[in-house]
Amino acid sequence: MPQPTGTPTWLDLGTNKAAASRDFYHELFGWNFVDQGAEVGHYEMVLKDGNIIAGFMDMAGMNGPDGNPITDRWDVFLAVDDIAARVELAKAHGATVYSEPMEIPESGLMAIIVDPTGAFIGLWEARGFAGYTFTGTAGTPVWFELLSKDFDTAVAFYRAVFDFDIAWMSGEDEGANRGDDGEAVGQDGAGSFRYVTNGAGEKACAGILDATAFLPPGASSFWRVYFDVEATEPALAKVRELGGQIVSEPMDSPFGRCTTIADPAGATLVLNAGSEALQG
Repeated sequence: MPQPTGTPTWLDLGTNKAAASRDFYHELFGWNFVDQGAEVGHYEMVLKDGNIIAGFMDMAGMNGPDGNPITDRWDVFLAVDDIAARVELAKAHGATVYSEPMEIPESGLMAIIVDPTGAFIGLWEARGFAGYTFTGTAGTPVWFELLSKDFDTAVAFYRAVFDFDIAWMSGEDEGANRGDDGEAVGQDGAGSFRYVTNGAGEKACAGILDATAFLPPGASSFWRVYFDVEATEPALAKVRELGGQIVSEPMDSPFGRCTTIADPAGATLVLNAGSEALQG
């Protein structure tokens, strides 16, 4: 059954170092890769414990629709009810189209846009294939998050185009997170941390973070994926052993201990040890 519009429903990795990437994720997460055949460009399904959890594509030597080489990255796809209408709505709200809607036979329709803050985001209209299987287990995706350099624009865009049901992380309503001048502020009232989710509480399925203070000058906004691991330190030791990089030091949160890493080809992701969540 298709997910509601705005729900993360698919993710895939485009890589220029397919062999190294396959080895890395197989050893780190226990993934298996199944080639879907020449008719779909040898796109591969990623399986964990028999469940389809992601896609994988060898992009070596390919250029994107803009003519530039494709850099290694994880792409997130949000469910939509009508891909043509949603792409037009996205354009009306300042997005540009990176990849026009195309049909995947017996599965659905996909497109990729660049939102007004510079982040790539995919759209998926299910017609037979609803997306990845959520299990919440080690080695599988557990959270999706936009790091935005223009938080207010991003919130307005995803609300208008993808029907995001905006809930502030503090648990208060939007008005309670605004100062006397009406500008959004963080939980401490100083504007240092602003975070919203699509849906409140257990209904939350994705987040938007004001990353102005975290991303370097010149960096674009981007979506990232969190994958569960059983424990942080053994996972990081494995990342180093397999040729990956630790991008940032582990950070504790009520949802788990999070560490941003890069795979051997440079694609970034977050490892989240839910078992190590802060107890409040």
